[in-house]
Amino acid sequence: MIHRTGRDIVHRWQGNPLISIQSLGFRIADIRNATVAPLNGETIMLITMESLQGYSLIYKAVSEDGIHFSVHPEPLMNLPTEGPRALYEGYGQRDPRITRLDQTYYISYIADGKRGLRLALAKTDDFEDIEFVGYVTQPDVKNGLLFPQKIDGRYALLKRPSGGDIWISYSDDLEFWGDERVVMTKRGGHWDASRIGGSAVPILIDKGWLLIYYGIKETSAAPLCRLGAAILDRDDPSQVVARSNIPILSPRERYERIGDVPNVVFSCGAVLHEDEDELWIYYGGSDSCICLGTTPVKDVVEFCIASTVVEKFLADEADRAARQQAEQQRERNTREHRERKRKQASTPRAGTHEPAEEKGKRHERRKRQHQADEPETPKPPKEQK
Repeated sequence: MIHRTGRDIVHRWQGNPLISIQSLGFRIADIRNATVAPLNGETIMLITMESLQGYSLIYKAVSEDGIHFSVHPEPLMNLPTEGPRALYEGYGQRDPRITRLDQTYYISYIADGKRGLRLALAKTDDFEDIEFVGYVTQPDVKNGLLFPQKIDGRYALLKRPSGGDIWISYSDDLEFWGDERVVMTKRGGHWDASRIGGSAVPILIDKGWLLIYYGIKETSAAPLCRLGAAILDRDDPSQVVARSNIPILSPRERYERIGDVPNVVFSCGAVLHEDEDELWIYYGGSDSCICLGTTPVKDVVEFCIASTVVEKFLADEADRAARQQAEQQRERNTREHRERKRKQASTPRAGTHEPAEEKGKRHERRKRQHQADEPETPKPPKEQK
């Protein structure tokens, strides 16, 4: 029985955190985030942890109920120390996402090395033997989410370049990627104003692809990281059908607000439970623990749709107000123009043409004024007879 708490759309499991530094049987510097996938009746979790030396490493954990996990003490993959890969991921591997595709589990992760950050791809059948596939992006790209099925015959990947928006790219063979386009952008003035990125691998639902994403807003103290949701078109996931206008999960609890990176809830994985009616979101709290949040899928969908309706209404109202203001300004300008023309017409200026009738009247007025100003000439006396 899951007991839920919290004020957000996503409710926290009352036993959070699931995994903390104190619950491990070995030493690490911090725990950042996790992704999950079902395998043979168990839940596999891949966790990003930082070693005491400062390297980011990916560890595996296993659970029978999706709540109580046993964490393996050795990293899932060793950092390469020679060859080209040592240049690209010699500093660490982090933020994994698991996608089951064509009966194979693909792991996308951030490769950190001397040449910057890149998205790498590996694959496995059992999470024991890991095969490196290749690098699927150029430098300075993060948050790789491989879709769990092909889109129009091609593999599809969501990613976040350095600009802070979510893009999509396509591939025929998982090696060469292109046909890139923007999917979602950060929104000025909103909770996701500074940058956004995909969190969990998209989940196919009736309305399209359900995407959990993170949004960051810079504050005077530090960045604030929260989770939101969006629905992408089933056939063309570059099109956004609906998007939440407020977060579905915000850092509120102590374990989410105090840690190596404070005020952070950051997810890399989510799965459907209980006849696919409930969404379980696994997230990191302040880069110091792994937590669980749950919510009915329909609540997230309805929230996204309602948010979009509200956003459209506000946008239409703003557009209507702008048009009305522009029309009022045009009317004021017209009245002012007519008034200026009227004043100009009633005040003749030197050198301007004057109608003959007006000119004649003005001449008569001046003549009468001149006669009135002249002294009266005395008449000569009459001659007497």
